[in-house]
This record gives sequence, structure tokens and C-alpha cells, in this order.
Amino acid sequence: MDQRSWPAALTLLALVVLGAFLLYTERIVREVRTEAAMHTRMYALVQEGLLSLEPGADLQALIEVQRTLTELGVPVVAVNEQGEPYAVANLPFKADLAVPADRRRILDYVRRLDRQNPPIHEPGAGTIHFGAPPIIAWLRWAPWFQVGVALILGGIGFVVVRSHVRADRERFWAATARELAHQMGTPLSSLAGWVELLRLPAAERDALVPTERIAQEIGADVERLERVSRRFELIGKPPALEVVDVVGVVEELERYFRPRLPRLGSGVRLGARVSRGIPAVRANRVLLVWALENVVKNALDALAGRGGRIRIAAAPVASGYVRFSVTDTGPGIAPVVRDRLFTPGVTTKVGGWGVGLSLTRRIIEDLHAGRVTARSRRGGGTVFEIDLPVADSGAPGAREAVERPGSGGVSRTE
Repeated sequence: MDQRSWPAALTLLALVVLGAFLLYTERIVREVRTEAAMHTRMYALVQEGLLSLEPGADLQALIEVQRTLTELGVPVVAVNEQGEPYAVANLPFKADLAVPADRRRILDYVRRLDRQNPPIHEPGAGTIHFGAPPIIAWLRWAPWFQVGVALILGGIGFVVVRSHVRADRERFWAATARELAHQMGTPLSSLAGWVELLRLPAAERDALVPTERIAQEIGADVERLERVSRRFELIGKPPALEVVDVVGVVEELERYFRPRLPRLGSGVRLGARVSRGIPAVRANRVLLVWALENVVKNALDALAGRGGRIRIAAAPVASGYVRFSVTDTGPGIAPVVRDRLFTPGVTTKVGGWGVGLSLTRRIIEDLHAGRVTARSRRGGGTVFEIDLPVADSGAPGAREAVERPGSGGVSRTE
């Protein structure tokens, strides 16, 4: 069955079970109502027989009680004064009163009936032995029915949830593998180009690019490869957490994106604002920077071809958390992905992998016990907020920063 049809199938199953239980309960209520009416009738008959002065009225009342119990489906055995059965009804087995073996079996069954209910004895008329009405069996099975249904639905829900978790994990790792190939492909392609250049004759090569420049670029590409491999190595296991300076993280983001803005987001202005005296957070610096990079890149994608502003901010919030926020002036969150924004493979970008934000959520929530949310901004744009627990109070905190406004620049606030 397709995973998308599981919710509909479970809903249908729940409705069927609910309908069956309602019918079951209605049947019990109807049987109880009928039994109550019959009991009232029996009481009236007994009272009438006791109060009547006519001869044989008590015997007639006993016969009516026996008939009423029979109509209720109650097992009934009537015996005379000598203890011999002369009438039976609703027995759980077939018996013939004319057969001695069946009569002995009936008398054995009488002892079982007497353990359920005290017999009705009328001197001179005989005794009526009777058991429990069928409604008792219905009521006895009702709790088991409820428990069984709950276990079945719980088991199905567990299987479905586990299946969804496994599918999400597989989608995540598949998307992560594609992202790894994509990120490593860029520096590898660059290295291949530099290698081809090195194969040229020295004079021809030096006329194009100085050897020192080639060495620098190869070193930069190797550094990028090492950085990518280190990040993906950390994402698969619990990282070592340390005290991380928030201002240093924001500055690292600035240094990374500033030279790339003309290529990644032409016409985009980047700003940063960090609260004065902001406490440090407990995190893995490599993964934290990666998570924030993914969010900023998402903002750059939203502003592609239209320009706008991106602001990175950090400030302490209540309950011992520091909040990183990335705000853009783009079109906001598309309704089609609003509820699945952090799901692996979900993207509105043509040719996108849909892995960046899912990686961010895994890094922040699974590996750092933090929180990450996204919402559309009033007046247009999107706000991503990442909350991380602060480090120990004795850890190094923030540094003061000086505001540096300017076109396309970063503003730091003391």
C-alpha cells in the first residue's frame, strides 16, 4: 500500500471499529432494557400470586416466572418436590428428559446454575433453577473487545509510524548523499581544471595563471573538500559539544557569504545584529555554522532574481536560550510546502535537492536539543528562528561590536 494512503486507510478502519462498537453497545443497551422490563413483569407476577386468595395462584405465578425467564434466553431447569426435572429451557446442550443419562446431566448442570443464582422454591410446586442471561456474556466480553481493538489500532499505528520514520530516514540519507556529491563536485571540478592547467608547458601555463596562484587555488579547494567531509562525518554521530562564541559564529557567516554575494545573490544586502553581552551557547561550532549557512542559502534562493535584504541576528531569549534569526524580504513560505518545509526532499527550487533545511533541523533538534521554526513575515518575507541552550554562566560570552552600516554591509550593534 502506498504510504500516502495509510492515513485514509487508518481513518476508515477507525470509523469501522467505532461503528462496530456503537452497534455492540446499542445491542447491550437494548438487551438490558428488555431484561429490565421482563424482571418487572416477573416481580408483578410473583406479587400477584402471593397476594391472590385463589387456589393454585402461587403455582401459576411460578409457571409465569419460568416462561418469562425462558423468553429472556436464561437457562432454566424446573424440578418437582422429589428433585426430578420436569421442564428445561435454553440449556447449552441437547437433553431429553426421558433419557436417564440426560436427566443426570441436567441435575449436574443444576448445581452450576445454583452457583450463579439462588433457586426459586415454592412449597408444594417445586423449584426453578436458572442461570445468567445472555447479556452477561455480552458484558463480559465488552472490555476484552475494547482492549483488543485498542491493541490492534495501537499496533497498526506503531507499524505505520515506524514505517514513516524509516521512510523519512531513508529520504534524509538519500538526500544527504546527493548533497554530499553536489558539494564535493564543485571543488573536485575545480581541482580537475587546475590539474589540466598544470599539464600545460610551463611557459604557456605561466602566461595564463602564475604558479603561485594555482597553488593557492588548489589549497583552497582541498580546504573546501576537507570542510565538506568533516561536516558530513559529524552529521552521522553525536557531536562533541563545546562553548561557542555567538559573535564569532555570526562573523564567520559574514566572512563566508560576503565575497559570494555577487555570485549567489546579486542585489542582495546582508546585515547582522548581535545583542550586547550575549551569552555563549553549547554547540558544535562546525555543525552550527553549517546549519545557519543552509538557512541563509535558503534566503538567498528566495531572493534570487529580485534582490532584497537578509538580516542575521542573535539575542538571548527566556528560559536560558539564545535565538539566532535569519530574516529575508522574499515572497514568504509557499503554502504548498508550509507544513513540510523541513521534510527531506521538499523544495520549490527548480533542480533543488530539498536537503538543506532538513539537515538544519537534524543538526539543531536532534544533535543540539534546540528548536528551529519558520514563519512568514508580516509585510512579506520569511523568518527562521533557531534556539540553542546557553552554555555555563562562567563560559566566555560575547564581545562588543560596533555598528557598521552601509550598502550591502554588515551592521553590528553594541
